[in-house]
Amino acid sequence: MKKKAKKSDENITTAITQALLRQMAGERSYERGVGYFKGGLVGSIAIDGNEARAKVEGTRTYRVRLWVDEDGVNGECTCPAYNDAGFCKHCVAVGLSVIDAKEDVSGGAQQKSGQGKRKTKAVTMDDLRVYLKEMEKSDLVEIIIGQAMNDDRLRERLMLNKAKKAANGGIDLGSFRNIIDSAVRTGYFVDYHYAYDYCHNIDEVVDSLEELLKDGHAEEVIQLAEYALASVEEAMNNVDDSDGYMGDILERIQELHLAACKKAKPDPEQLARRLFEWEMRTDWDTFYGAVDTYAAVLGRKGIETYKKLAEERWSKVRALKPDESNSDRYGKNFRVTSIMEKLAEKTGDIEAQVEVKKRDLSHAYSYLQIAELYKKHKKYDKALEWAETGVKAFPKNTDSRLREFLADEYHRRKRHDEAMKLVWLNFSESPCLNDYQALKCHADKAGQWAQWREKAFGLIREEIEKEKKKSAGSRWYWRDADHSLLVEILLWEKNNEEAWKEAHAGGCDMELWFKLAALREKEHPEDAAKVYRAHIDAIVNQKNNYAYKQAVNLIKKIGALMKSIGKEKEFVTYLEQVQLAHKPKRNFIKMLQSVK
Repeated sequence: MKKKAKKSDENITTAITQALLRQMAGERSYERGVGYFKGGLVGSIAIDGNEARAKVEGTRTYRVRLWVDEDGVNGECTCPAYNDAGFCKHCVAVGLSVIDAKEDVSGGAQQKSGQGKRKTKAVTMDDLRVYLKEMEKSDLVEIIIGQAMNDDRLRERLMLNKAKKAANGGIDLGSFRNIIDSAVRTGYFVDYHYAYDYCHNIDEVVDSLEELLKDGHAEEVIQLAEYALASVEEAMNNVDDSDGYMGDILERIQELHLAACKKAKPDPEQLARRLFEWEMRTDWDTFYGAVDTYAAVLGRKGIETYKKLAEERWSKVRALKPDESNSDRYGKNFRVTSIMEKLAEKTGDIEAQVEVKKRDLSHAYSYLQIAELYKKHKKYDKALEWAETGVKAFPKNTDSRLREFLADEYHRRKRHDEAMKLVWLNFSESPCLNDYQALKCHADKAGQWAQWREKAFGLIREEIEKEKKKSAGSRWYWRDADHSLLVEILLWEKNNEEAWKEAHAGGCDMELWFKLAALREKEHPEDAAKVYRAHIDAIVNQKNNYAYKQAVNLIKKIGALMKSIGKEKEFVTYLEQVQLAHKPKRNFIKMLQSVK
């Protein structure tokens, strides 16, 4: 989550211009940023060399940072808009304040707003640096202590620095743990708007751990990284991590832990035990795949210890037969299964890998995995045997991928009829475009596509008639009985005229109608316009701004199509009818004014 500026000799005040801000933000965000600047919503700005920071008052108070590096001017903001679109209005407002500080007077923007010129020169961080160097040390200490009492981040940063310098020249681990606790402890649920600040505090602690590692304290970093991981895992349930900040922090600490282990070379057997137990208990995939990631650190002894622990846990996992269930299948059993699979893979022995996978045959997919494993190693007879066994074990509603796999193996042996029976079962159980495409692929191998295509269309039409009867017999029956699937298939086959006729014969969903209309715009513009007009009311009646915008864009397209065939007057009448029909929807009517 953290963006660290690369050093640059260029000063931020000389790098930023109004033209650059307009280019980076776009016209709309730039103009809104000008409004924020003119309105005095930018707090006191701190400028130091190639960097500027300030707070901006908006819906909330947002922190903005601008900097210049070898790639040019960059910016970041804690507002939600920055996460979605990048350089935002708050960045623009701070950029204008940087320009304003450079000129030492308010300049055009604020003079136009009637605020006049600034009476005093802007104070920069360089000015403060000179001032602080001239102060008495004792006075400076009191100022810092006073500020630290009210500023959690400053206080924690000072405590971190103090913890690095214990009395004996080592590391004060107790103080570091307290600092980790202070940064991670929530005490309440951290919602989306506060997640960035919360995670930024933790990131600064991780920065300090990285510095410890650079200073040669690898053993201490291992302990502190594990303590931090446990704390962050515990806090995960109390944070809205929609933007993935906490996940990034977990990953970052794990990378730090691995780097520290490579330097410190801890006892491999003890490390193996900690990694295995953590991997088994975590809810967040911490140290997932540790036997591979830490292989160089664990060495032969560590891997052997890890393997013994895994085998002991594995011996307690009950074997599952077809359709049997186990509540732990997706919990601890899943983790130890994954570990055993990785250990088996390291041996290179295919039978060892199969033995692990055979422990759970409760799903058709289990058979597919074993069959694929044998096929990968070119043991085609074994692959066929396991695929056939899986299909027999799950004759109904089996995994469609298992049937396709077996069909491919039958094709390999020129047993095309058996292959087509399997592929047809997939299609007939739940007809859809994907299964129709698979049916064609396999029928082509058998040289039988014409007959299977006819059979597929016949089945789809039978299903449509069944749905129509069910729908007619019950007012609560929800499924559509239109020709959407037929239209979709015909469009895929590029039978566009047939698809158009099928849609008119039995109807289809809106998305397909729009695809059909788009295909007819050039040769049959009036047909396309009629399709679009038929769906405008349904879109507008969704009653939200996104739908209104979609409808307006569609109406513009209708206008262009009608004008292309000389029906401008008819379009004007149509537009008036739309305005009248949806007059109460003020936002829509306002957007509609852009249609000419």
